[in-house]
Amino acid sequence: MEQTSKKVIVSLKDIFVRFDGEVILNHINLDIHEKEFVTILGPSGCGKTTTLRIIGGFVEPESGDVIFDGNRINGLPPHKRNVNTVFQKYSLFPHLNVYDNVAFGLKLKKLPKNEIKQKVTKMLAVVDLKGYEKRPVQKLSGGQQQRVAIARALVCDPDIILLDEPLGALDLKLRKDMQLELKEIHKNTQKTFIYVTHDQEEALTMSDRVVVMNNGVIEQTGTPEDIYNEPVNAFVADFIGEANILNGIMIDDCRIRILGKELECVDKGFGKNTPVDVVIRPEDIIITPPDKGQLTGVVEKVTFKGVHYEMSIRCGRCEILVHSTRSAEVGTTVGMSVVPFNIQIMNKLLPFYDNIIETTVSYGSKEEKYFEFELEKETIKVYGHFFPEGTRVRITLPPSALSLAGDGTGDLQDVYIESVVYKGEHNEIILESDERKWLMLSDTDEQVATYVPLSFDFTKAQFEVLDPEPQNGEGEK
Repeated sequence: MEQTSKKVIVSLKDIFVRFDGEVILNHINLDIHEKEFVTILGPSGCGKTTTLRIIGGFVEPESGDVIFDGNRINGLPPHKRNVNTVFQKYSLFPHLNVYDNVAFGLKLKKLPKNEIKQKVTKMLAVVDLKGYEKRPVQKLSGGQQQRVAIARALVCDPDIILLDEPLGALDLKLRKDMQLELKEIHKNTQKTFIYVTHDQEEALTMSDRVVVMNNGVIEQTGTPEDIYNEPVNAFVADFIGEANILNGIMIDDCRIRILGKELECVDKGFGKNTPVDVVIRPEDIIITPPDKGQLTGVVEKVTFKGVHYEMSIRCGRCEILVHSTRSAEVGTTVGMSVVPFNIQIMNKLLPFYDNIIETTVSYGSKEEKYFEFELEKETIKVYGHFFPEGTRVRITLPPSALSLAGDGTGDLQDVYIESVVYKGEHNEIILESDERKWLMLSDTDEQVATYVPLSFDFTKAQFEVLDPEPQNGEGEK
């Protein structure tokens, strides 16, 4: 859909929302055009439902503006906005039949009975429920109840329909059928649909435009094709479809090094010898004889998926996922090739790799050989090293020195898991504490948007004195 020719119907400008001190939406900006189908996609806790509720008037932002058709509508209650919402549980009236459920809003408006009948009959035909007028809603299937909820939302002729994970309660087959039906209803009614889901397939199937959110910010906005083929970072690539996300070095324009090999790509402007994330979709890898491939690996697992074979191929320490119409025997060595256009280069999610702490020693014991420092209101003890009180020290912790405290007591408590991205041999996990972000490696697939205790292994750390040491003690040289 060509969005530039469409009028902007809703604008969210610098929206900031905080609940109980926790930031839910961090100054987001979003324009939605009339008659488009926009899906807000993201993991649990990313802020997508809050964004929907702000448009509907159920939540007021702490700061920022909600613009509807050119007018600021902050503070305008939901019933005065020309917007209707379809919830996951539908919120139908169980004591009313299909006709009366759909007609409920029109009756509140005190429209003439003939007009109500005309509008309800027309809307039931749109959602393919003609003839169900007298049916009790409790006796309808999940898909039929969902269509009643959509008809009730549409019959009052709103400018915008908000849909909050309306397919979440349906079984897989019905959910897929309803995806197509929703798209058809959108086409027939020409209303603006704003849809919230965590299901990437729903987003790719139905949307004119997808908004990918994480941790209260918008990571990327674009067509389904743009989001899938040109993800802006590792989070989007990992969240949308299956992907091989690898650590790489951008040697120069159009030259990338991954897994010890130099490959040609089409990306430019990252600088020389720059650490980057590299995305290669499984379907873009071509299986070749070993001597013909850019990379070689050993087939570890083959699964038939109906339209293709899914193969796990071990390339050094890294696992590569391949989708191919051709199978290879487990244990055989194969080559793998990728055309330059299908190698996507992205900036790292964090501008650093090692976790660096610059601090002042608050206490040190030369006899017991340990020192203490304060970090985010916690006292951290480091055994095996001594620095006198007052010494300025830089502590460099590689990602492998961080772990989640198994006993529930860490050096830092309640650290937020912002993202988890599998890099072929381990998960790269970004965590956020009160004052900064941290990078950790783990073999465990941790749950995003949860709070965990974080521990440091200082036996893996490097220490550097930043200031001359105090005169009253001797530290490490």
